[in-house]
Amino acid sequence: MPRKVLFIYNDPNAPEAQLGETFTELGFDVDTFEVVAPHQAADPAVEVSFPDPTRYDVIVPLGSRWAVYDDRLPWVQTEIDTVRRAVDAGVGVLGVCFGGQLVAAALGGSVTRSDSPEVGWHHVHSSDHDLVPEGWWFQWHFDRFTPPPDAVEIARTDRASQAFVKGRAMGLQFHPELDHGLLELWIADDYHGTRDVERLGLSHDDLRAHTTTHVDDAARRLRRLVRGFLDNVADAKPAPVAR
Repeated sequence: MPRKVLFIYNDPNAPEAQLGETFTELGFDVDTFEVVAPHQAADPAVEVSFPDPTRYDVIVPLGSRWAVYDDRLPWVQTEIDTVRRAVDAGVGVLGVCFGGQLVAAALGGSVTRSDSPEVGWHHVHSSDHDLVPEGWWFQWHFDRFTPPPDAVEIARTDRASQAFVKGRAMGLQFHPELDHGLLELWIADDYHGTRDVERLGLSHDDLRAHTTTHVDDAARRLRRLVRGFLDNVADAKPAPVAR
């Protein structure tokens, strides 16, 4: 029976992109769940009933423009409870950026505003290359997590912790899923909204150029990351690929 992965869309502009392709290549059936619909983005304080995580082999909470500690959002605590339930049931959990912060909060870590935000491609140092291959990974975050007690931190930059493992959960601060299409979605959102890139003294054209330089190598490392997560953390080995 094919294994199943659930991608949780915490933001209408933060889909799974290359992560979905990778799980599909590894024999997983992919489901998605939308937390905040596009028409709700201006007022995201919605009540949400999350799917039963025990129906899946892996759940992947994705990124968000909002903060884990935003008390206006009732669904954040509900999602934290969902993540905790998944971990307690032995479901593999891979949290990405906001999703990684949710995992940290669910397992006893913390999330705070960062005094050194990271946007763009940053070199991530790793102590476990089977889980997080060292190299350039894309970032877009203004908050950062402290890994939970008894978690093993496996990657970081000089500004923030970047990855940890606890039980069958792994939290990431960076965006391994990024591709050109996703970058353009975020640039359009930034251009018409917060202008985070400009405030940091960066440019959209530089982000595009650096993505052209790094994205293919990052995609190869993403496949190693997912395989490492499945084999060594989630214990949900992919189905054999037909040849």
